[in-house]
Amino acid sequence: MDITVPRVRFAPSPTGLMHLGNVRAALLNYLFAHKNKGIFVLRIEDTDVERNCDPNAQKIIHDLNWLGLTPQEGPIQGGPYAPYFQSQRTHLYQEQIDHLKELGHIYRCFCTAEELEKKRQRQIALKQPPRYDRTCLHLPAEKITELIAEKIPFIWRVKLDHAQTVTIHDLAHGDIHFELKNFSDFAITRQDGSFTFMFANFVDDMLMKITHIFRGEDHLSNTAGQAALYTIYKLKLPIYYHLPIICNIDGKKLSKRDFGFALDDLQQAGYLPEAILNYLTIIGGGVFAEEIMTLPELAQAYNFDNISSTGHIRYDVEKLRWINHKWIERLEPAMLTAYAKPFIIAAFPQAEVLSDDALTSLIQTIKSDITCLKDVAHLMHFYFNEPQNTAALLKEHIPQEVLPDLQAIIKKHLPEMDDAKLFVENIKREAKLTSISIKHLFTYLRIALMDAPQGPGIVELITMLGTDQARKRLQATL
Repeated sequence: MDITVPRVRFAPSPTGLMHLGNVRAALLNYLFAHKNKGIFVLRIEDTDVERNCDPNAQKIIHDLNWLGLTPQEGPIQGGPYAPYFQSQRTHLYQEQIDHLKELGHIYRCFCTAEELEKKRQRQIALKQPPRYDRTCLHLPAEKITELIAEKIPFIWRVKLDHAQTVTIHDLAHGDIHFELKNFSDFAITRQDGSFTFMFANFVDDMLMKITHIFRGEDHLSNTAGQAALYTIYKLKLPIYYHLPIICNIDGKKLSKRDFGFALDDLQQAGYLPEAILNYLTIIGGGVFAEEIMTLPELAQAYNFDNISSTGHIRYDVEKLRWINHKWIERLEPAMLTAYAKPFIIAAFPQAEVLSDDALTSLIQTIKSDITCLKDVAHLMHFYFNEPQNTAALLKEHIPQEVLPDLQAIIKKHLPEMDDAKLFVENIKREAKLTSISIKHLFTYLRIALMDAPQGPGIVELITMLGTDQARKRLQATL
């Protein structure tokens, strides 16, 4: 195998939505390729037709592009090892089946699913490890011929050398040894003649000259069988990195019930792709001098030579929210408006008539409070809807004994509102003279203007609403 140019691959199955686990697998493959001037390959494992809910992997490809993890080889880009859909590579798998037949390393298994399950249950009852008992390995040639003539369904199994130990090198765990006597002769075909994940995955990695395989730790058991196949072919094994499982804050494997498990959750809530990638790189990735980094910076900063061997990492939504906020702070005003506009219009269709310049001005006023783009609609609710709860809020936040004097000051200076700064300076000065707290004054104004005790500065609020609307709202509370 030529290892002068590192080759990694992301090989998702289009049977469900992209989730954080496979996003992280794609990301680390991408980072490794770009850090080491290698090739990042996208290969679609679409042989399970019944479960395929993403025809032609359009959603997967769209999501990778949205994240900025565009492969150098794949279904769209093409490449020297095309095709990149497993469903189009059947002839290649059959060629390797024929080759293994010639080598004598596979055999037909005629056991039915019911027979195999009975054997498995018996082994469990006897407290034995459940594995195939090689019933069909020793069938006489004439019996095999007879069963084939009777058209009895069969699968092909790999004949493992139970005296052999295969060793892989894992970037996190170092050398891992598999004694093949502890593993079953695994199936490489199904009874309908299709090929199993174990086999197709190995053949593709071999033919595409993949040098490094980064995938979830849940694939570790598959690795033993695939390593045995590399040994049968007398090929150098790839280097592995079995990625820690992402768990929720309680330490349980992340599932559909957890917010953010699916990439769609985060997209719909308004998390930026830069923030998602930034977060997924730094969790479980060692110590970084800086936490907020671009994709090229992440590639350079990630240390693949010093990886923690932890079996799982915690997914902390609050940390992700903080990183997303930091990325929103970095956005140029026009870019933030472009990102936020769909969320605003979805909540307030009347916003469609506002110019981008007007929207930008409004969004910049509340920018410091935006954690994710979906927040923008909540933060701008007051702009599109006049206050409804002022009486209750004033009672809750303003001492009743200061209310008459406070209102008198505001009423006196309402004619000056055309100059928002002058208006605020004058009411502040007079509030001090009458020993009214500036905090109470500004709380009153915010409640009157936006139906909330906290928010943007008063000058900014009046500017956002416009003098006429601001005066109308204040008059309604006086």
